Amino acid sequence: MEFDLIARIRIRARARAGRREDVELGIGDDAAVLRVPDGMRLVVTTDTLNAGVHFPAATAAADIGWKALAVNLSDLAAMAARPAWCTLSLSLPRADTDWIDGFLDGFLALAAQHGVALVGGDTTRGSLSVCVTAHGLVEPGRALRRDGARVGDDVWVTGSLGDAAGALALPASAESTGDAADASAWLRLRLDRPQPRLAAGAALAGIAHACIDVSDGLLADLGHVCAASRVGAEVRIDALPASDALCERFAGDARRELQAAGGDDYELCFTAPPDARDAVARVGFEADVAVTRIGRIVAGDGVRARDGGGRTWRPRRAGYAHFADPEASLSHRDVVENAGAPSE
Repeated sequence: MEFDLIARIRIRARARAGRREDVELGIGDDAAVLRVPDGMRLVVTTDTLNAGVHFPAATAAADIGWKALAVNLSDLAAMAARPAWCTLSLSLPRADTDWIDGFLDGFLALAAQHGVALVGGDTTRGSLSVCVTAHGLVEPGRALRRDGARVGDDVWVTGSLGDAAGALALPASAESTGDAADASAWLRLRLDRPQPRLAAGAALAGIAHACIDVSDGLLADLGHVCAASRVGAEVRIDALPASDALCERFAGDARRELQAAGGDDYELCFTAPPDARDAVARVGFEADVAVTRIGRIVAGDGVRARDGGGRTWRPRRAGYAHFADPEASLSHRDVVENAGAPSE
């Protein structure tokens, strides 16, 4: 059955791989043979998604496929790289061809959007787990990194924050109608089908000083930039962009917690000098994504969040950590219990 699954994947992926002239040999051999263009640098990233950790067990196969690729493309976006190829390793409890077909529907749909060729991988039996390695290309010296932030830089984010975490925080048993149902559906879409900001990331090369994608929570991920750059950051917590859907379902500190520490946003957080504000705005316009200035880089270390009155604001945690003490993590019930009425 393993080879039947591989053949099924190969049949569906081969046509897409064939659309890239730089794929000399794709799925079907011991390894792929790829041609890196002259004068380019190869950017490689790997992410693993496990059932019950990175997606709810009941998530549709197509959504798992989409997200498995999206989170890797988001890493490439944060490096200003343009995606080219990927490999896929699947661990499955059983050989389920219907599940595989659904998975490939989502995975290959996103791959087609961004010209990514699936060129190899592996299948094995075990608990449901998906590992993708994505490869991108960037010109020498143009890759965005975490260690380039400078004192005085503005801190920006793309899109909106907290939507995916908001979807997880909604009680599964809750019934909603009308606008509330629409808001819940939007939040769930943001959880299941994140949009890698590849166009914005590529356009920020030469403008931004540092960049990271927001996967574990804004404050945690911005903290990684600060640590790598040996600087600090101040964030205006009330400047964090929120979607209408998030505002419909959460208010006050419940919403702020989701935006600042919820994670799974896969938006870009980047720093740029103040004289680049017009250039950043053009990037957002041309990439068709909102860009919001949320703070600044300062001397020192760590990330400090402040409310509209200038007071320090602290979440119960800065972001998601796989091996953290469970008692130190922000639970979905904590968020729901602290949710007030929607703000005006």
